Amino acid sequence: MKDKHIRIRIEQCLALANASNCPRRKFGALLLDPERNVVLMDGYNGGPRGGGELCGGTECLRDTLQVKSGTRMEVGCHHAEMNVVCNAAASGVACRGAWLIVTGEPCLMCAKMIHHAGITRVLIVEGGYAGENGVQYLKTHGVEVQVVEGPKDPRLGTV
Repeated sequence: MKDKHIRIRIEQCLALANASNCPRRKFGALLLDPERNVVLMDGYNGGPRGGGELCGGTECLRDTLQVKSGTRMEVGCHHAEMNVVCNAAASGVACRGAWLIVTGEPCLMCAKMIHHAGITRVLIVEGGYAGENGVQYLKTHGVEVQVVEGPKDPRLGTV
């Protein structure tokens, strides 16, 4: 996939993150076919499919409970990576050999799912997440990881 196409897909992924209804942090994810340069599926973090309350209503339950980033993944929104893989499964779209663009480092739970889904490369928008993550897990298990330039996590106080 050419660099210019990757940049366009990153912009699409960042725009998709804006669809998230999470009050704490907005993430987007795109599943790509690198050979045909097409988007296979998309996802973003948020509440359950079909609407309904977020984990803590209008507040992030992770903040309310003071859960450290990268821990207790059962608390909080459905992650963008989880949503994109589940959306693909629900639609009969294969993940094997696909690439994933995500607007922050996947947590360990999502990294395991990415690996087991057969995704071969993950492009991570730099600075998108300030907690513990699953990047080393991906690398250890043969998933290529490429960090790409992007906006910084607002919780870090950088622009």
